[in-house]
Amino acid sequence: MTTGARRAGRSAARRNNPYVRDTAGVPRVSTDQLAARRQQILDSARSCFARYGYEGATVRRLEQTTGLSRGAIFHYFRDKEALFLALAEQDARRMAEIVADQGLVQVMRELLAGEDGDDRSWLGTRLEVSRRLRTDPEFRQRWRAHSAALTAATRDRLERQAAAGALRDDVPVPVLAQYLELVLEGLVSHLAMGLPAGDLAGVLDVVEQTVRRSAPPHVMEP
Repeated sequence: MTTGARRAGRSAARRNNPYVRDTAGVPRVSTDQLAARRQQILDSARSCFARYGYEGATVRRLEQTTGLSRGAIFHYFRDKEALFLALAEQDARRMAEIVADQGLVQVMRELLAGEDGDDRSWLGTRLEVSRRLRTDPEFRQRWRAHSAALTAATRDRLERQAAAGALRDDVPVPVLAQYLELVLEGLVSHLAMGLPAGDLAGVLDVVEQTVRRSAPPHVMEP
């Protein structure tokens, strides 16, 4: 093998190796590896917050859930507060995506599914967000942009449905959007109080039906 071929082979190996050494010989982690580790921490933190709540999700429990040391966790996030905010913001973006594609009622259904004990659900995060909105003015200010994004996604979908003739036409879209948002907050408050879910899935069916255009009554042949 020629010298040039050997150098080319070594260069290719370095490119394919996620751990690349800098000029001082210290391993550097690739961007993909960093992103994957950050997401691993977020996924594990969601499980920890869902199981113990924000206050109960101590650093020790976060270490146990993630399998990482506090130094490794807080290399990616400044502190527990920053970790929670990153998780809540990620969930808010995902909620807006689902609203745009399937509607706000589907978000409510997925929150309700979190009552079954799925640690991956949004419910634990959303309950803590709601508590902060009531008690923390600074958090409320920071969260305003995410609330606006969810409202915009809800209105946009309703407007598209209205244009397609799928919505009732006797109530303005902004009113329907606010109605759905109030139902969402009521659902979250209900679950936050530890009340049983009961027939809430059926209630959401009714909510969905109330915003749709009613089918014309069937006229029987004489």
